[in-house]
Amino acid sequence: MIDISVALQSASILLREGVEAMLVIAALAAFLRRSGALAELKAIYLGAILAILASVAAAVMFDVFLGGAHDDRLEAVVMLLASVLMLYMSGWLFLRQNPQAWNATLHRSAERAMSSGTLLSLASIAFLAVFREGGETVLFLHALARASGGWNAGLNVGLLAAFAGLFALYVAMQWLAFRLPLRPVFLLTSAFLFLMGLRFIGGAIQELQEQAIISYDALAVPGWLVGLGLNPTWEAFAAQTTVAAIAAASTLAIYSRRPAAVTVPRRQAR
Repeated sequence: MIDISVALQSASILLREGVEAMLVIAALAAFLRRSGALAELKAIYLGAILAILASVAAAVMFDVFLGGAHDDRLEAVVMLLASVLMLYMSGWLFLRQNPQAWNATLHRSAERAMSSGTLLSLASIAFLAVFREGGETVLFLHALARASGGWNAGLNVGLLAAFAGLFALYVAMQWLAFRLPLRPVFLLTSAFLFLMGLRFIGGAIQELQEQAIISYDALAVPGWLVGLGLNPTWEAFAAQTTVAAIAAASTLAIYSRRPAAVTVPRRQAR
């Protein structure tokens, strides 16, 4: 007999904790598939697999040494590292949004299409995105298994349903990527990683505020923004605004240095 309540709880845990990581991995995979760099997908998958293994190891350590409580300081460090890599990758994609330049790069050499540094960044982003929530997810599921009498059918059915939902999200993003022109794929992936980087900065500051390492000064924001994961404090707002301002200034500087396009007038019909 399947316990529907346990199934819903296990599914909600995995979906709640896993959807953000899946969005990051799916966006990066869609970018690589759409740009023709299929061989580089293994960097993302390797990073995700290593993160799952590291998450299980971290959960065991938390359970044995910390009584099942995760360390907010460790999570803050992971989120800050992830935000730096996401912002870097966002800029990297934005600068290579020109389809002609990208195709020329691919034709010159597959090795030059993705430098070793970029591959390491992709693998690191996948690792940190999964690891950020992985250990906590394992702990939650472990606690649910204890409370419900073990890894029963209801719990496992919920996990399978959640995995199916995450896989459907992944497939949908790959499908959409192949139906968009190359430039929008680069720009959308760049924008998504930039927004995720800003969100991770806010999340890291929140973790440090919970440990009283950073002060907490509330900022009045709409409730729906808080529901989306916004950290409603002046400290987070100042950090995110500073990063956004630097990115905007850099973008303006790049475009100001580009030569203006020369428009050739058409001949008037005689």
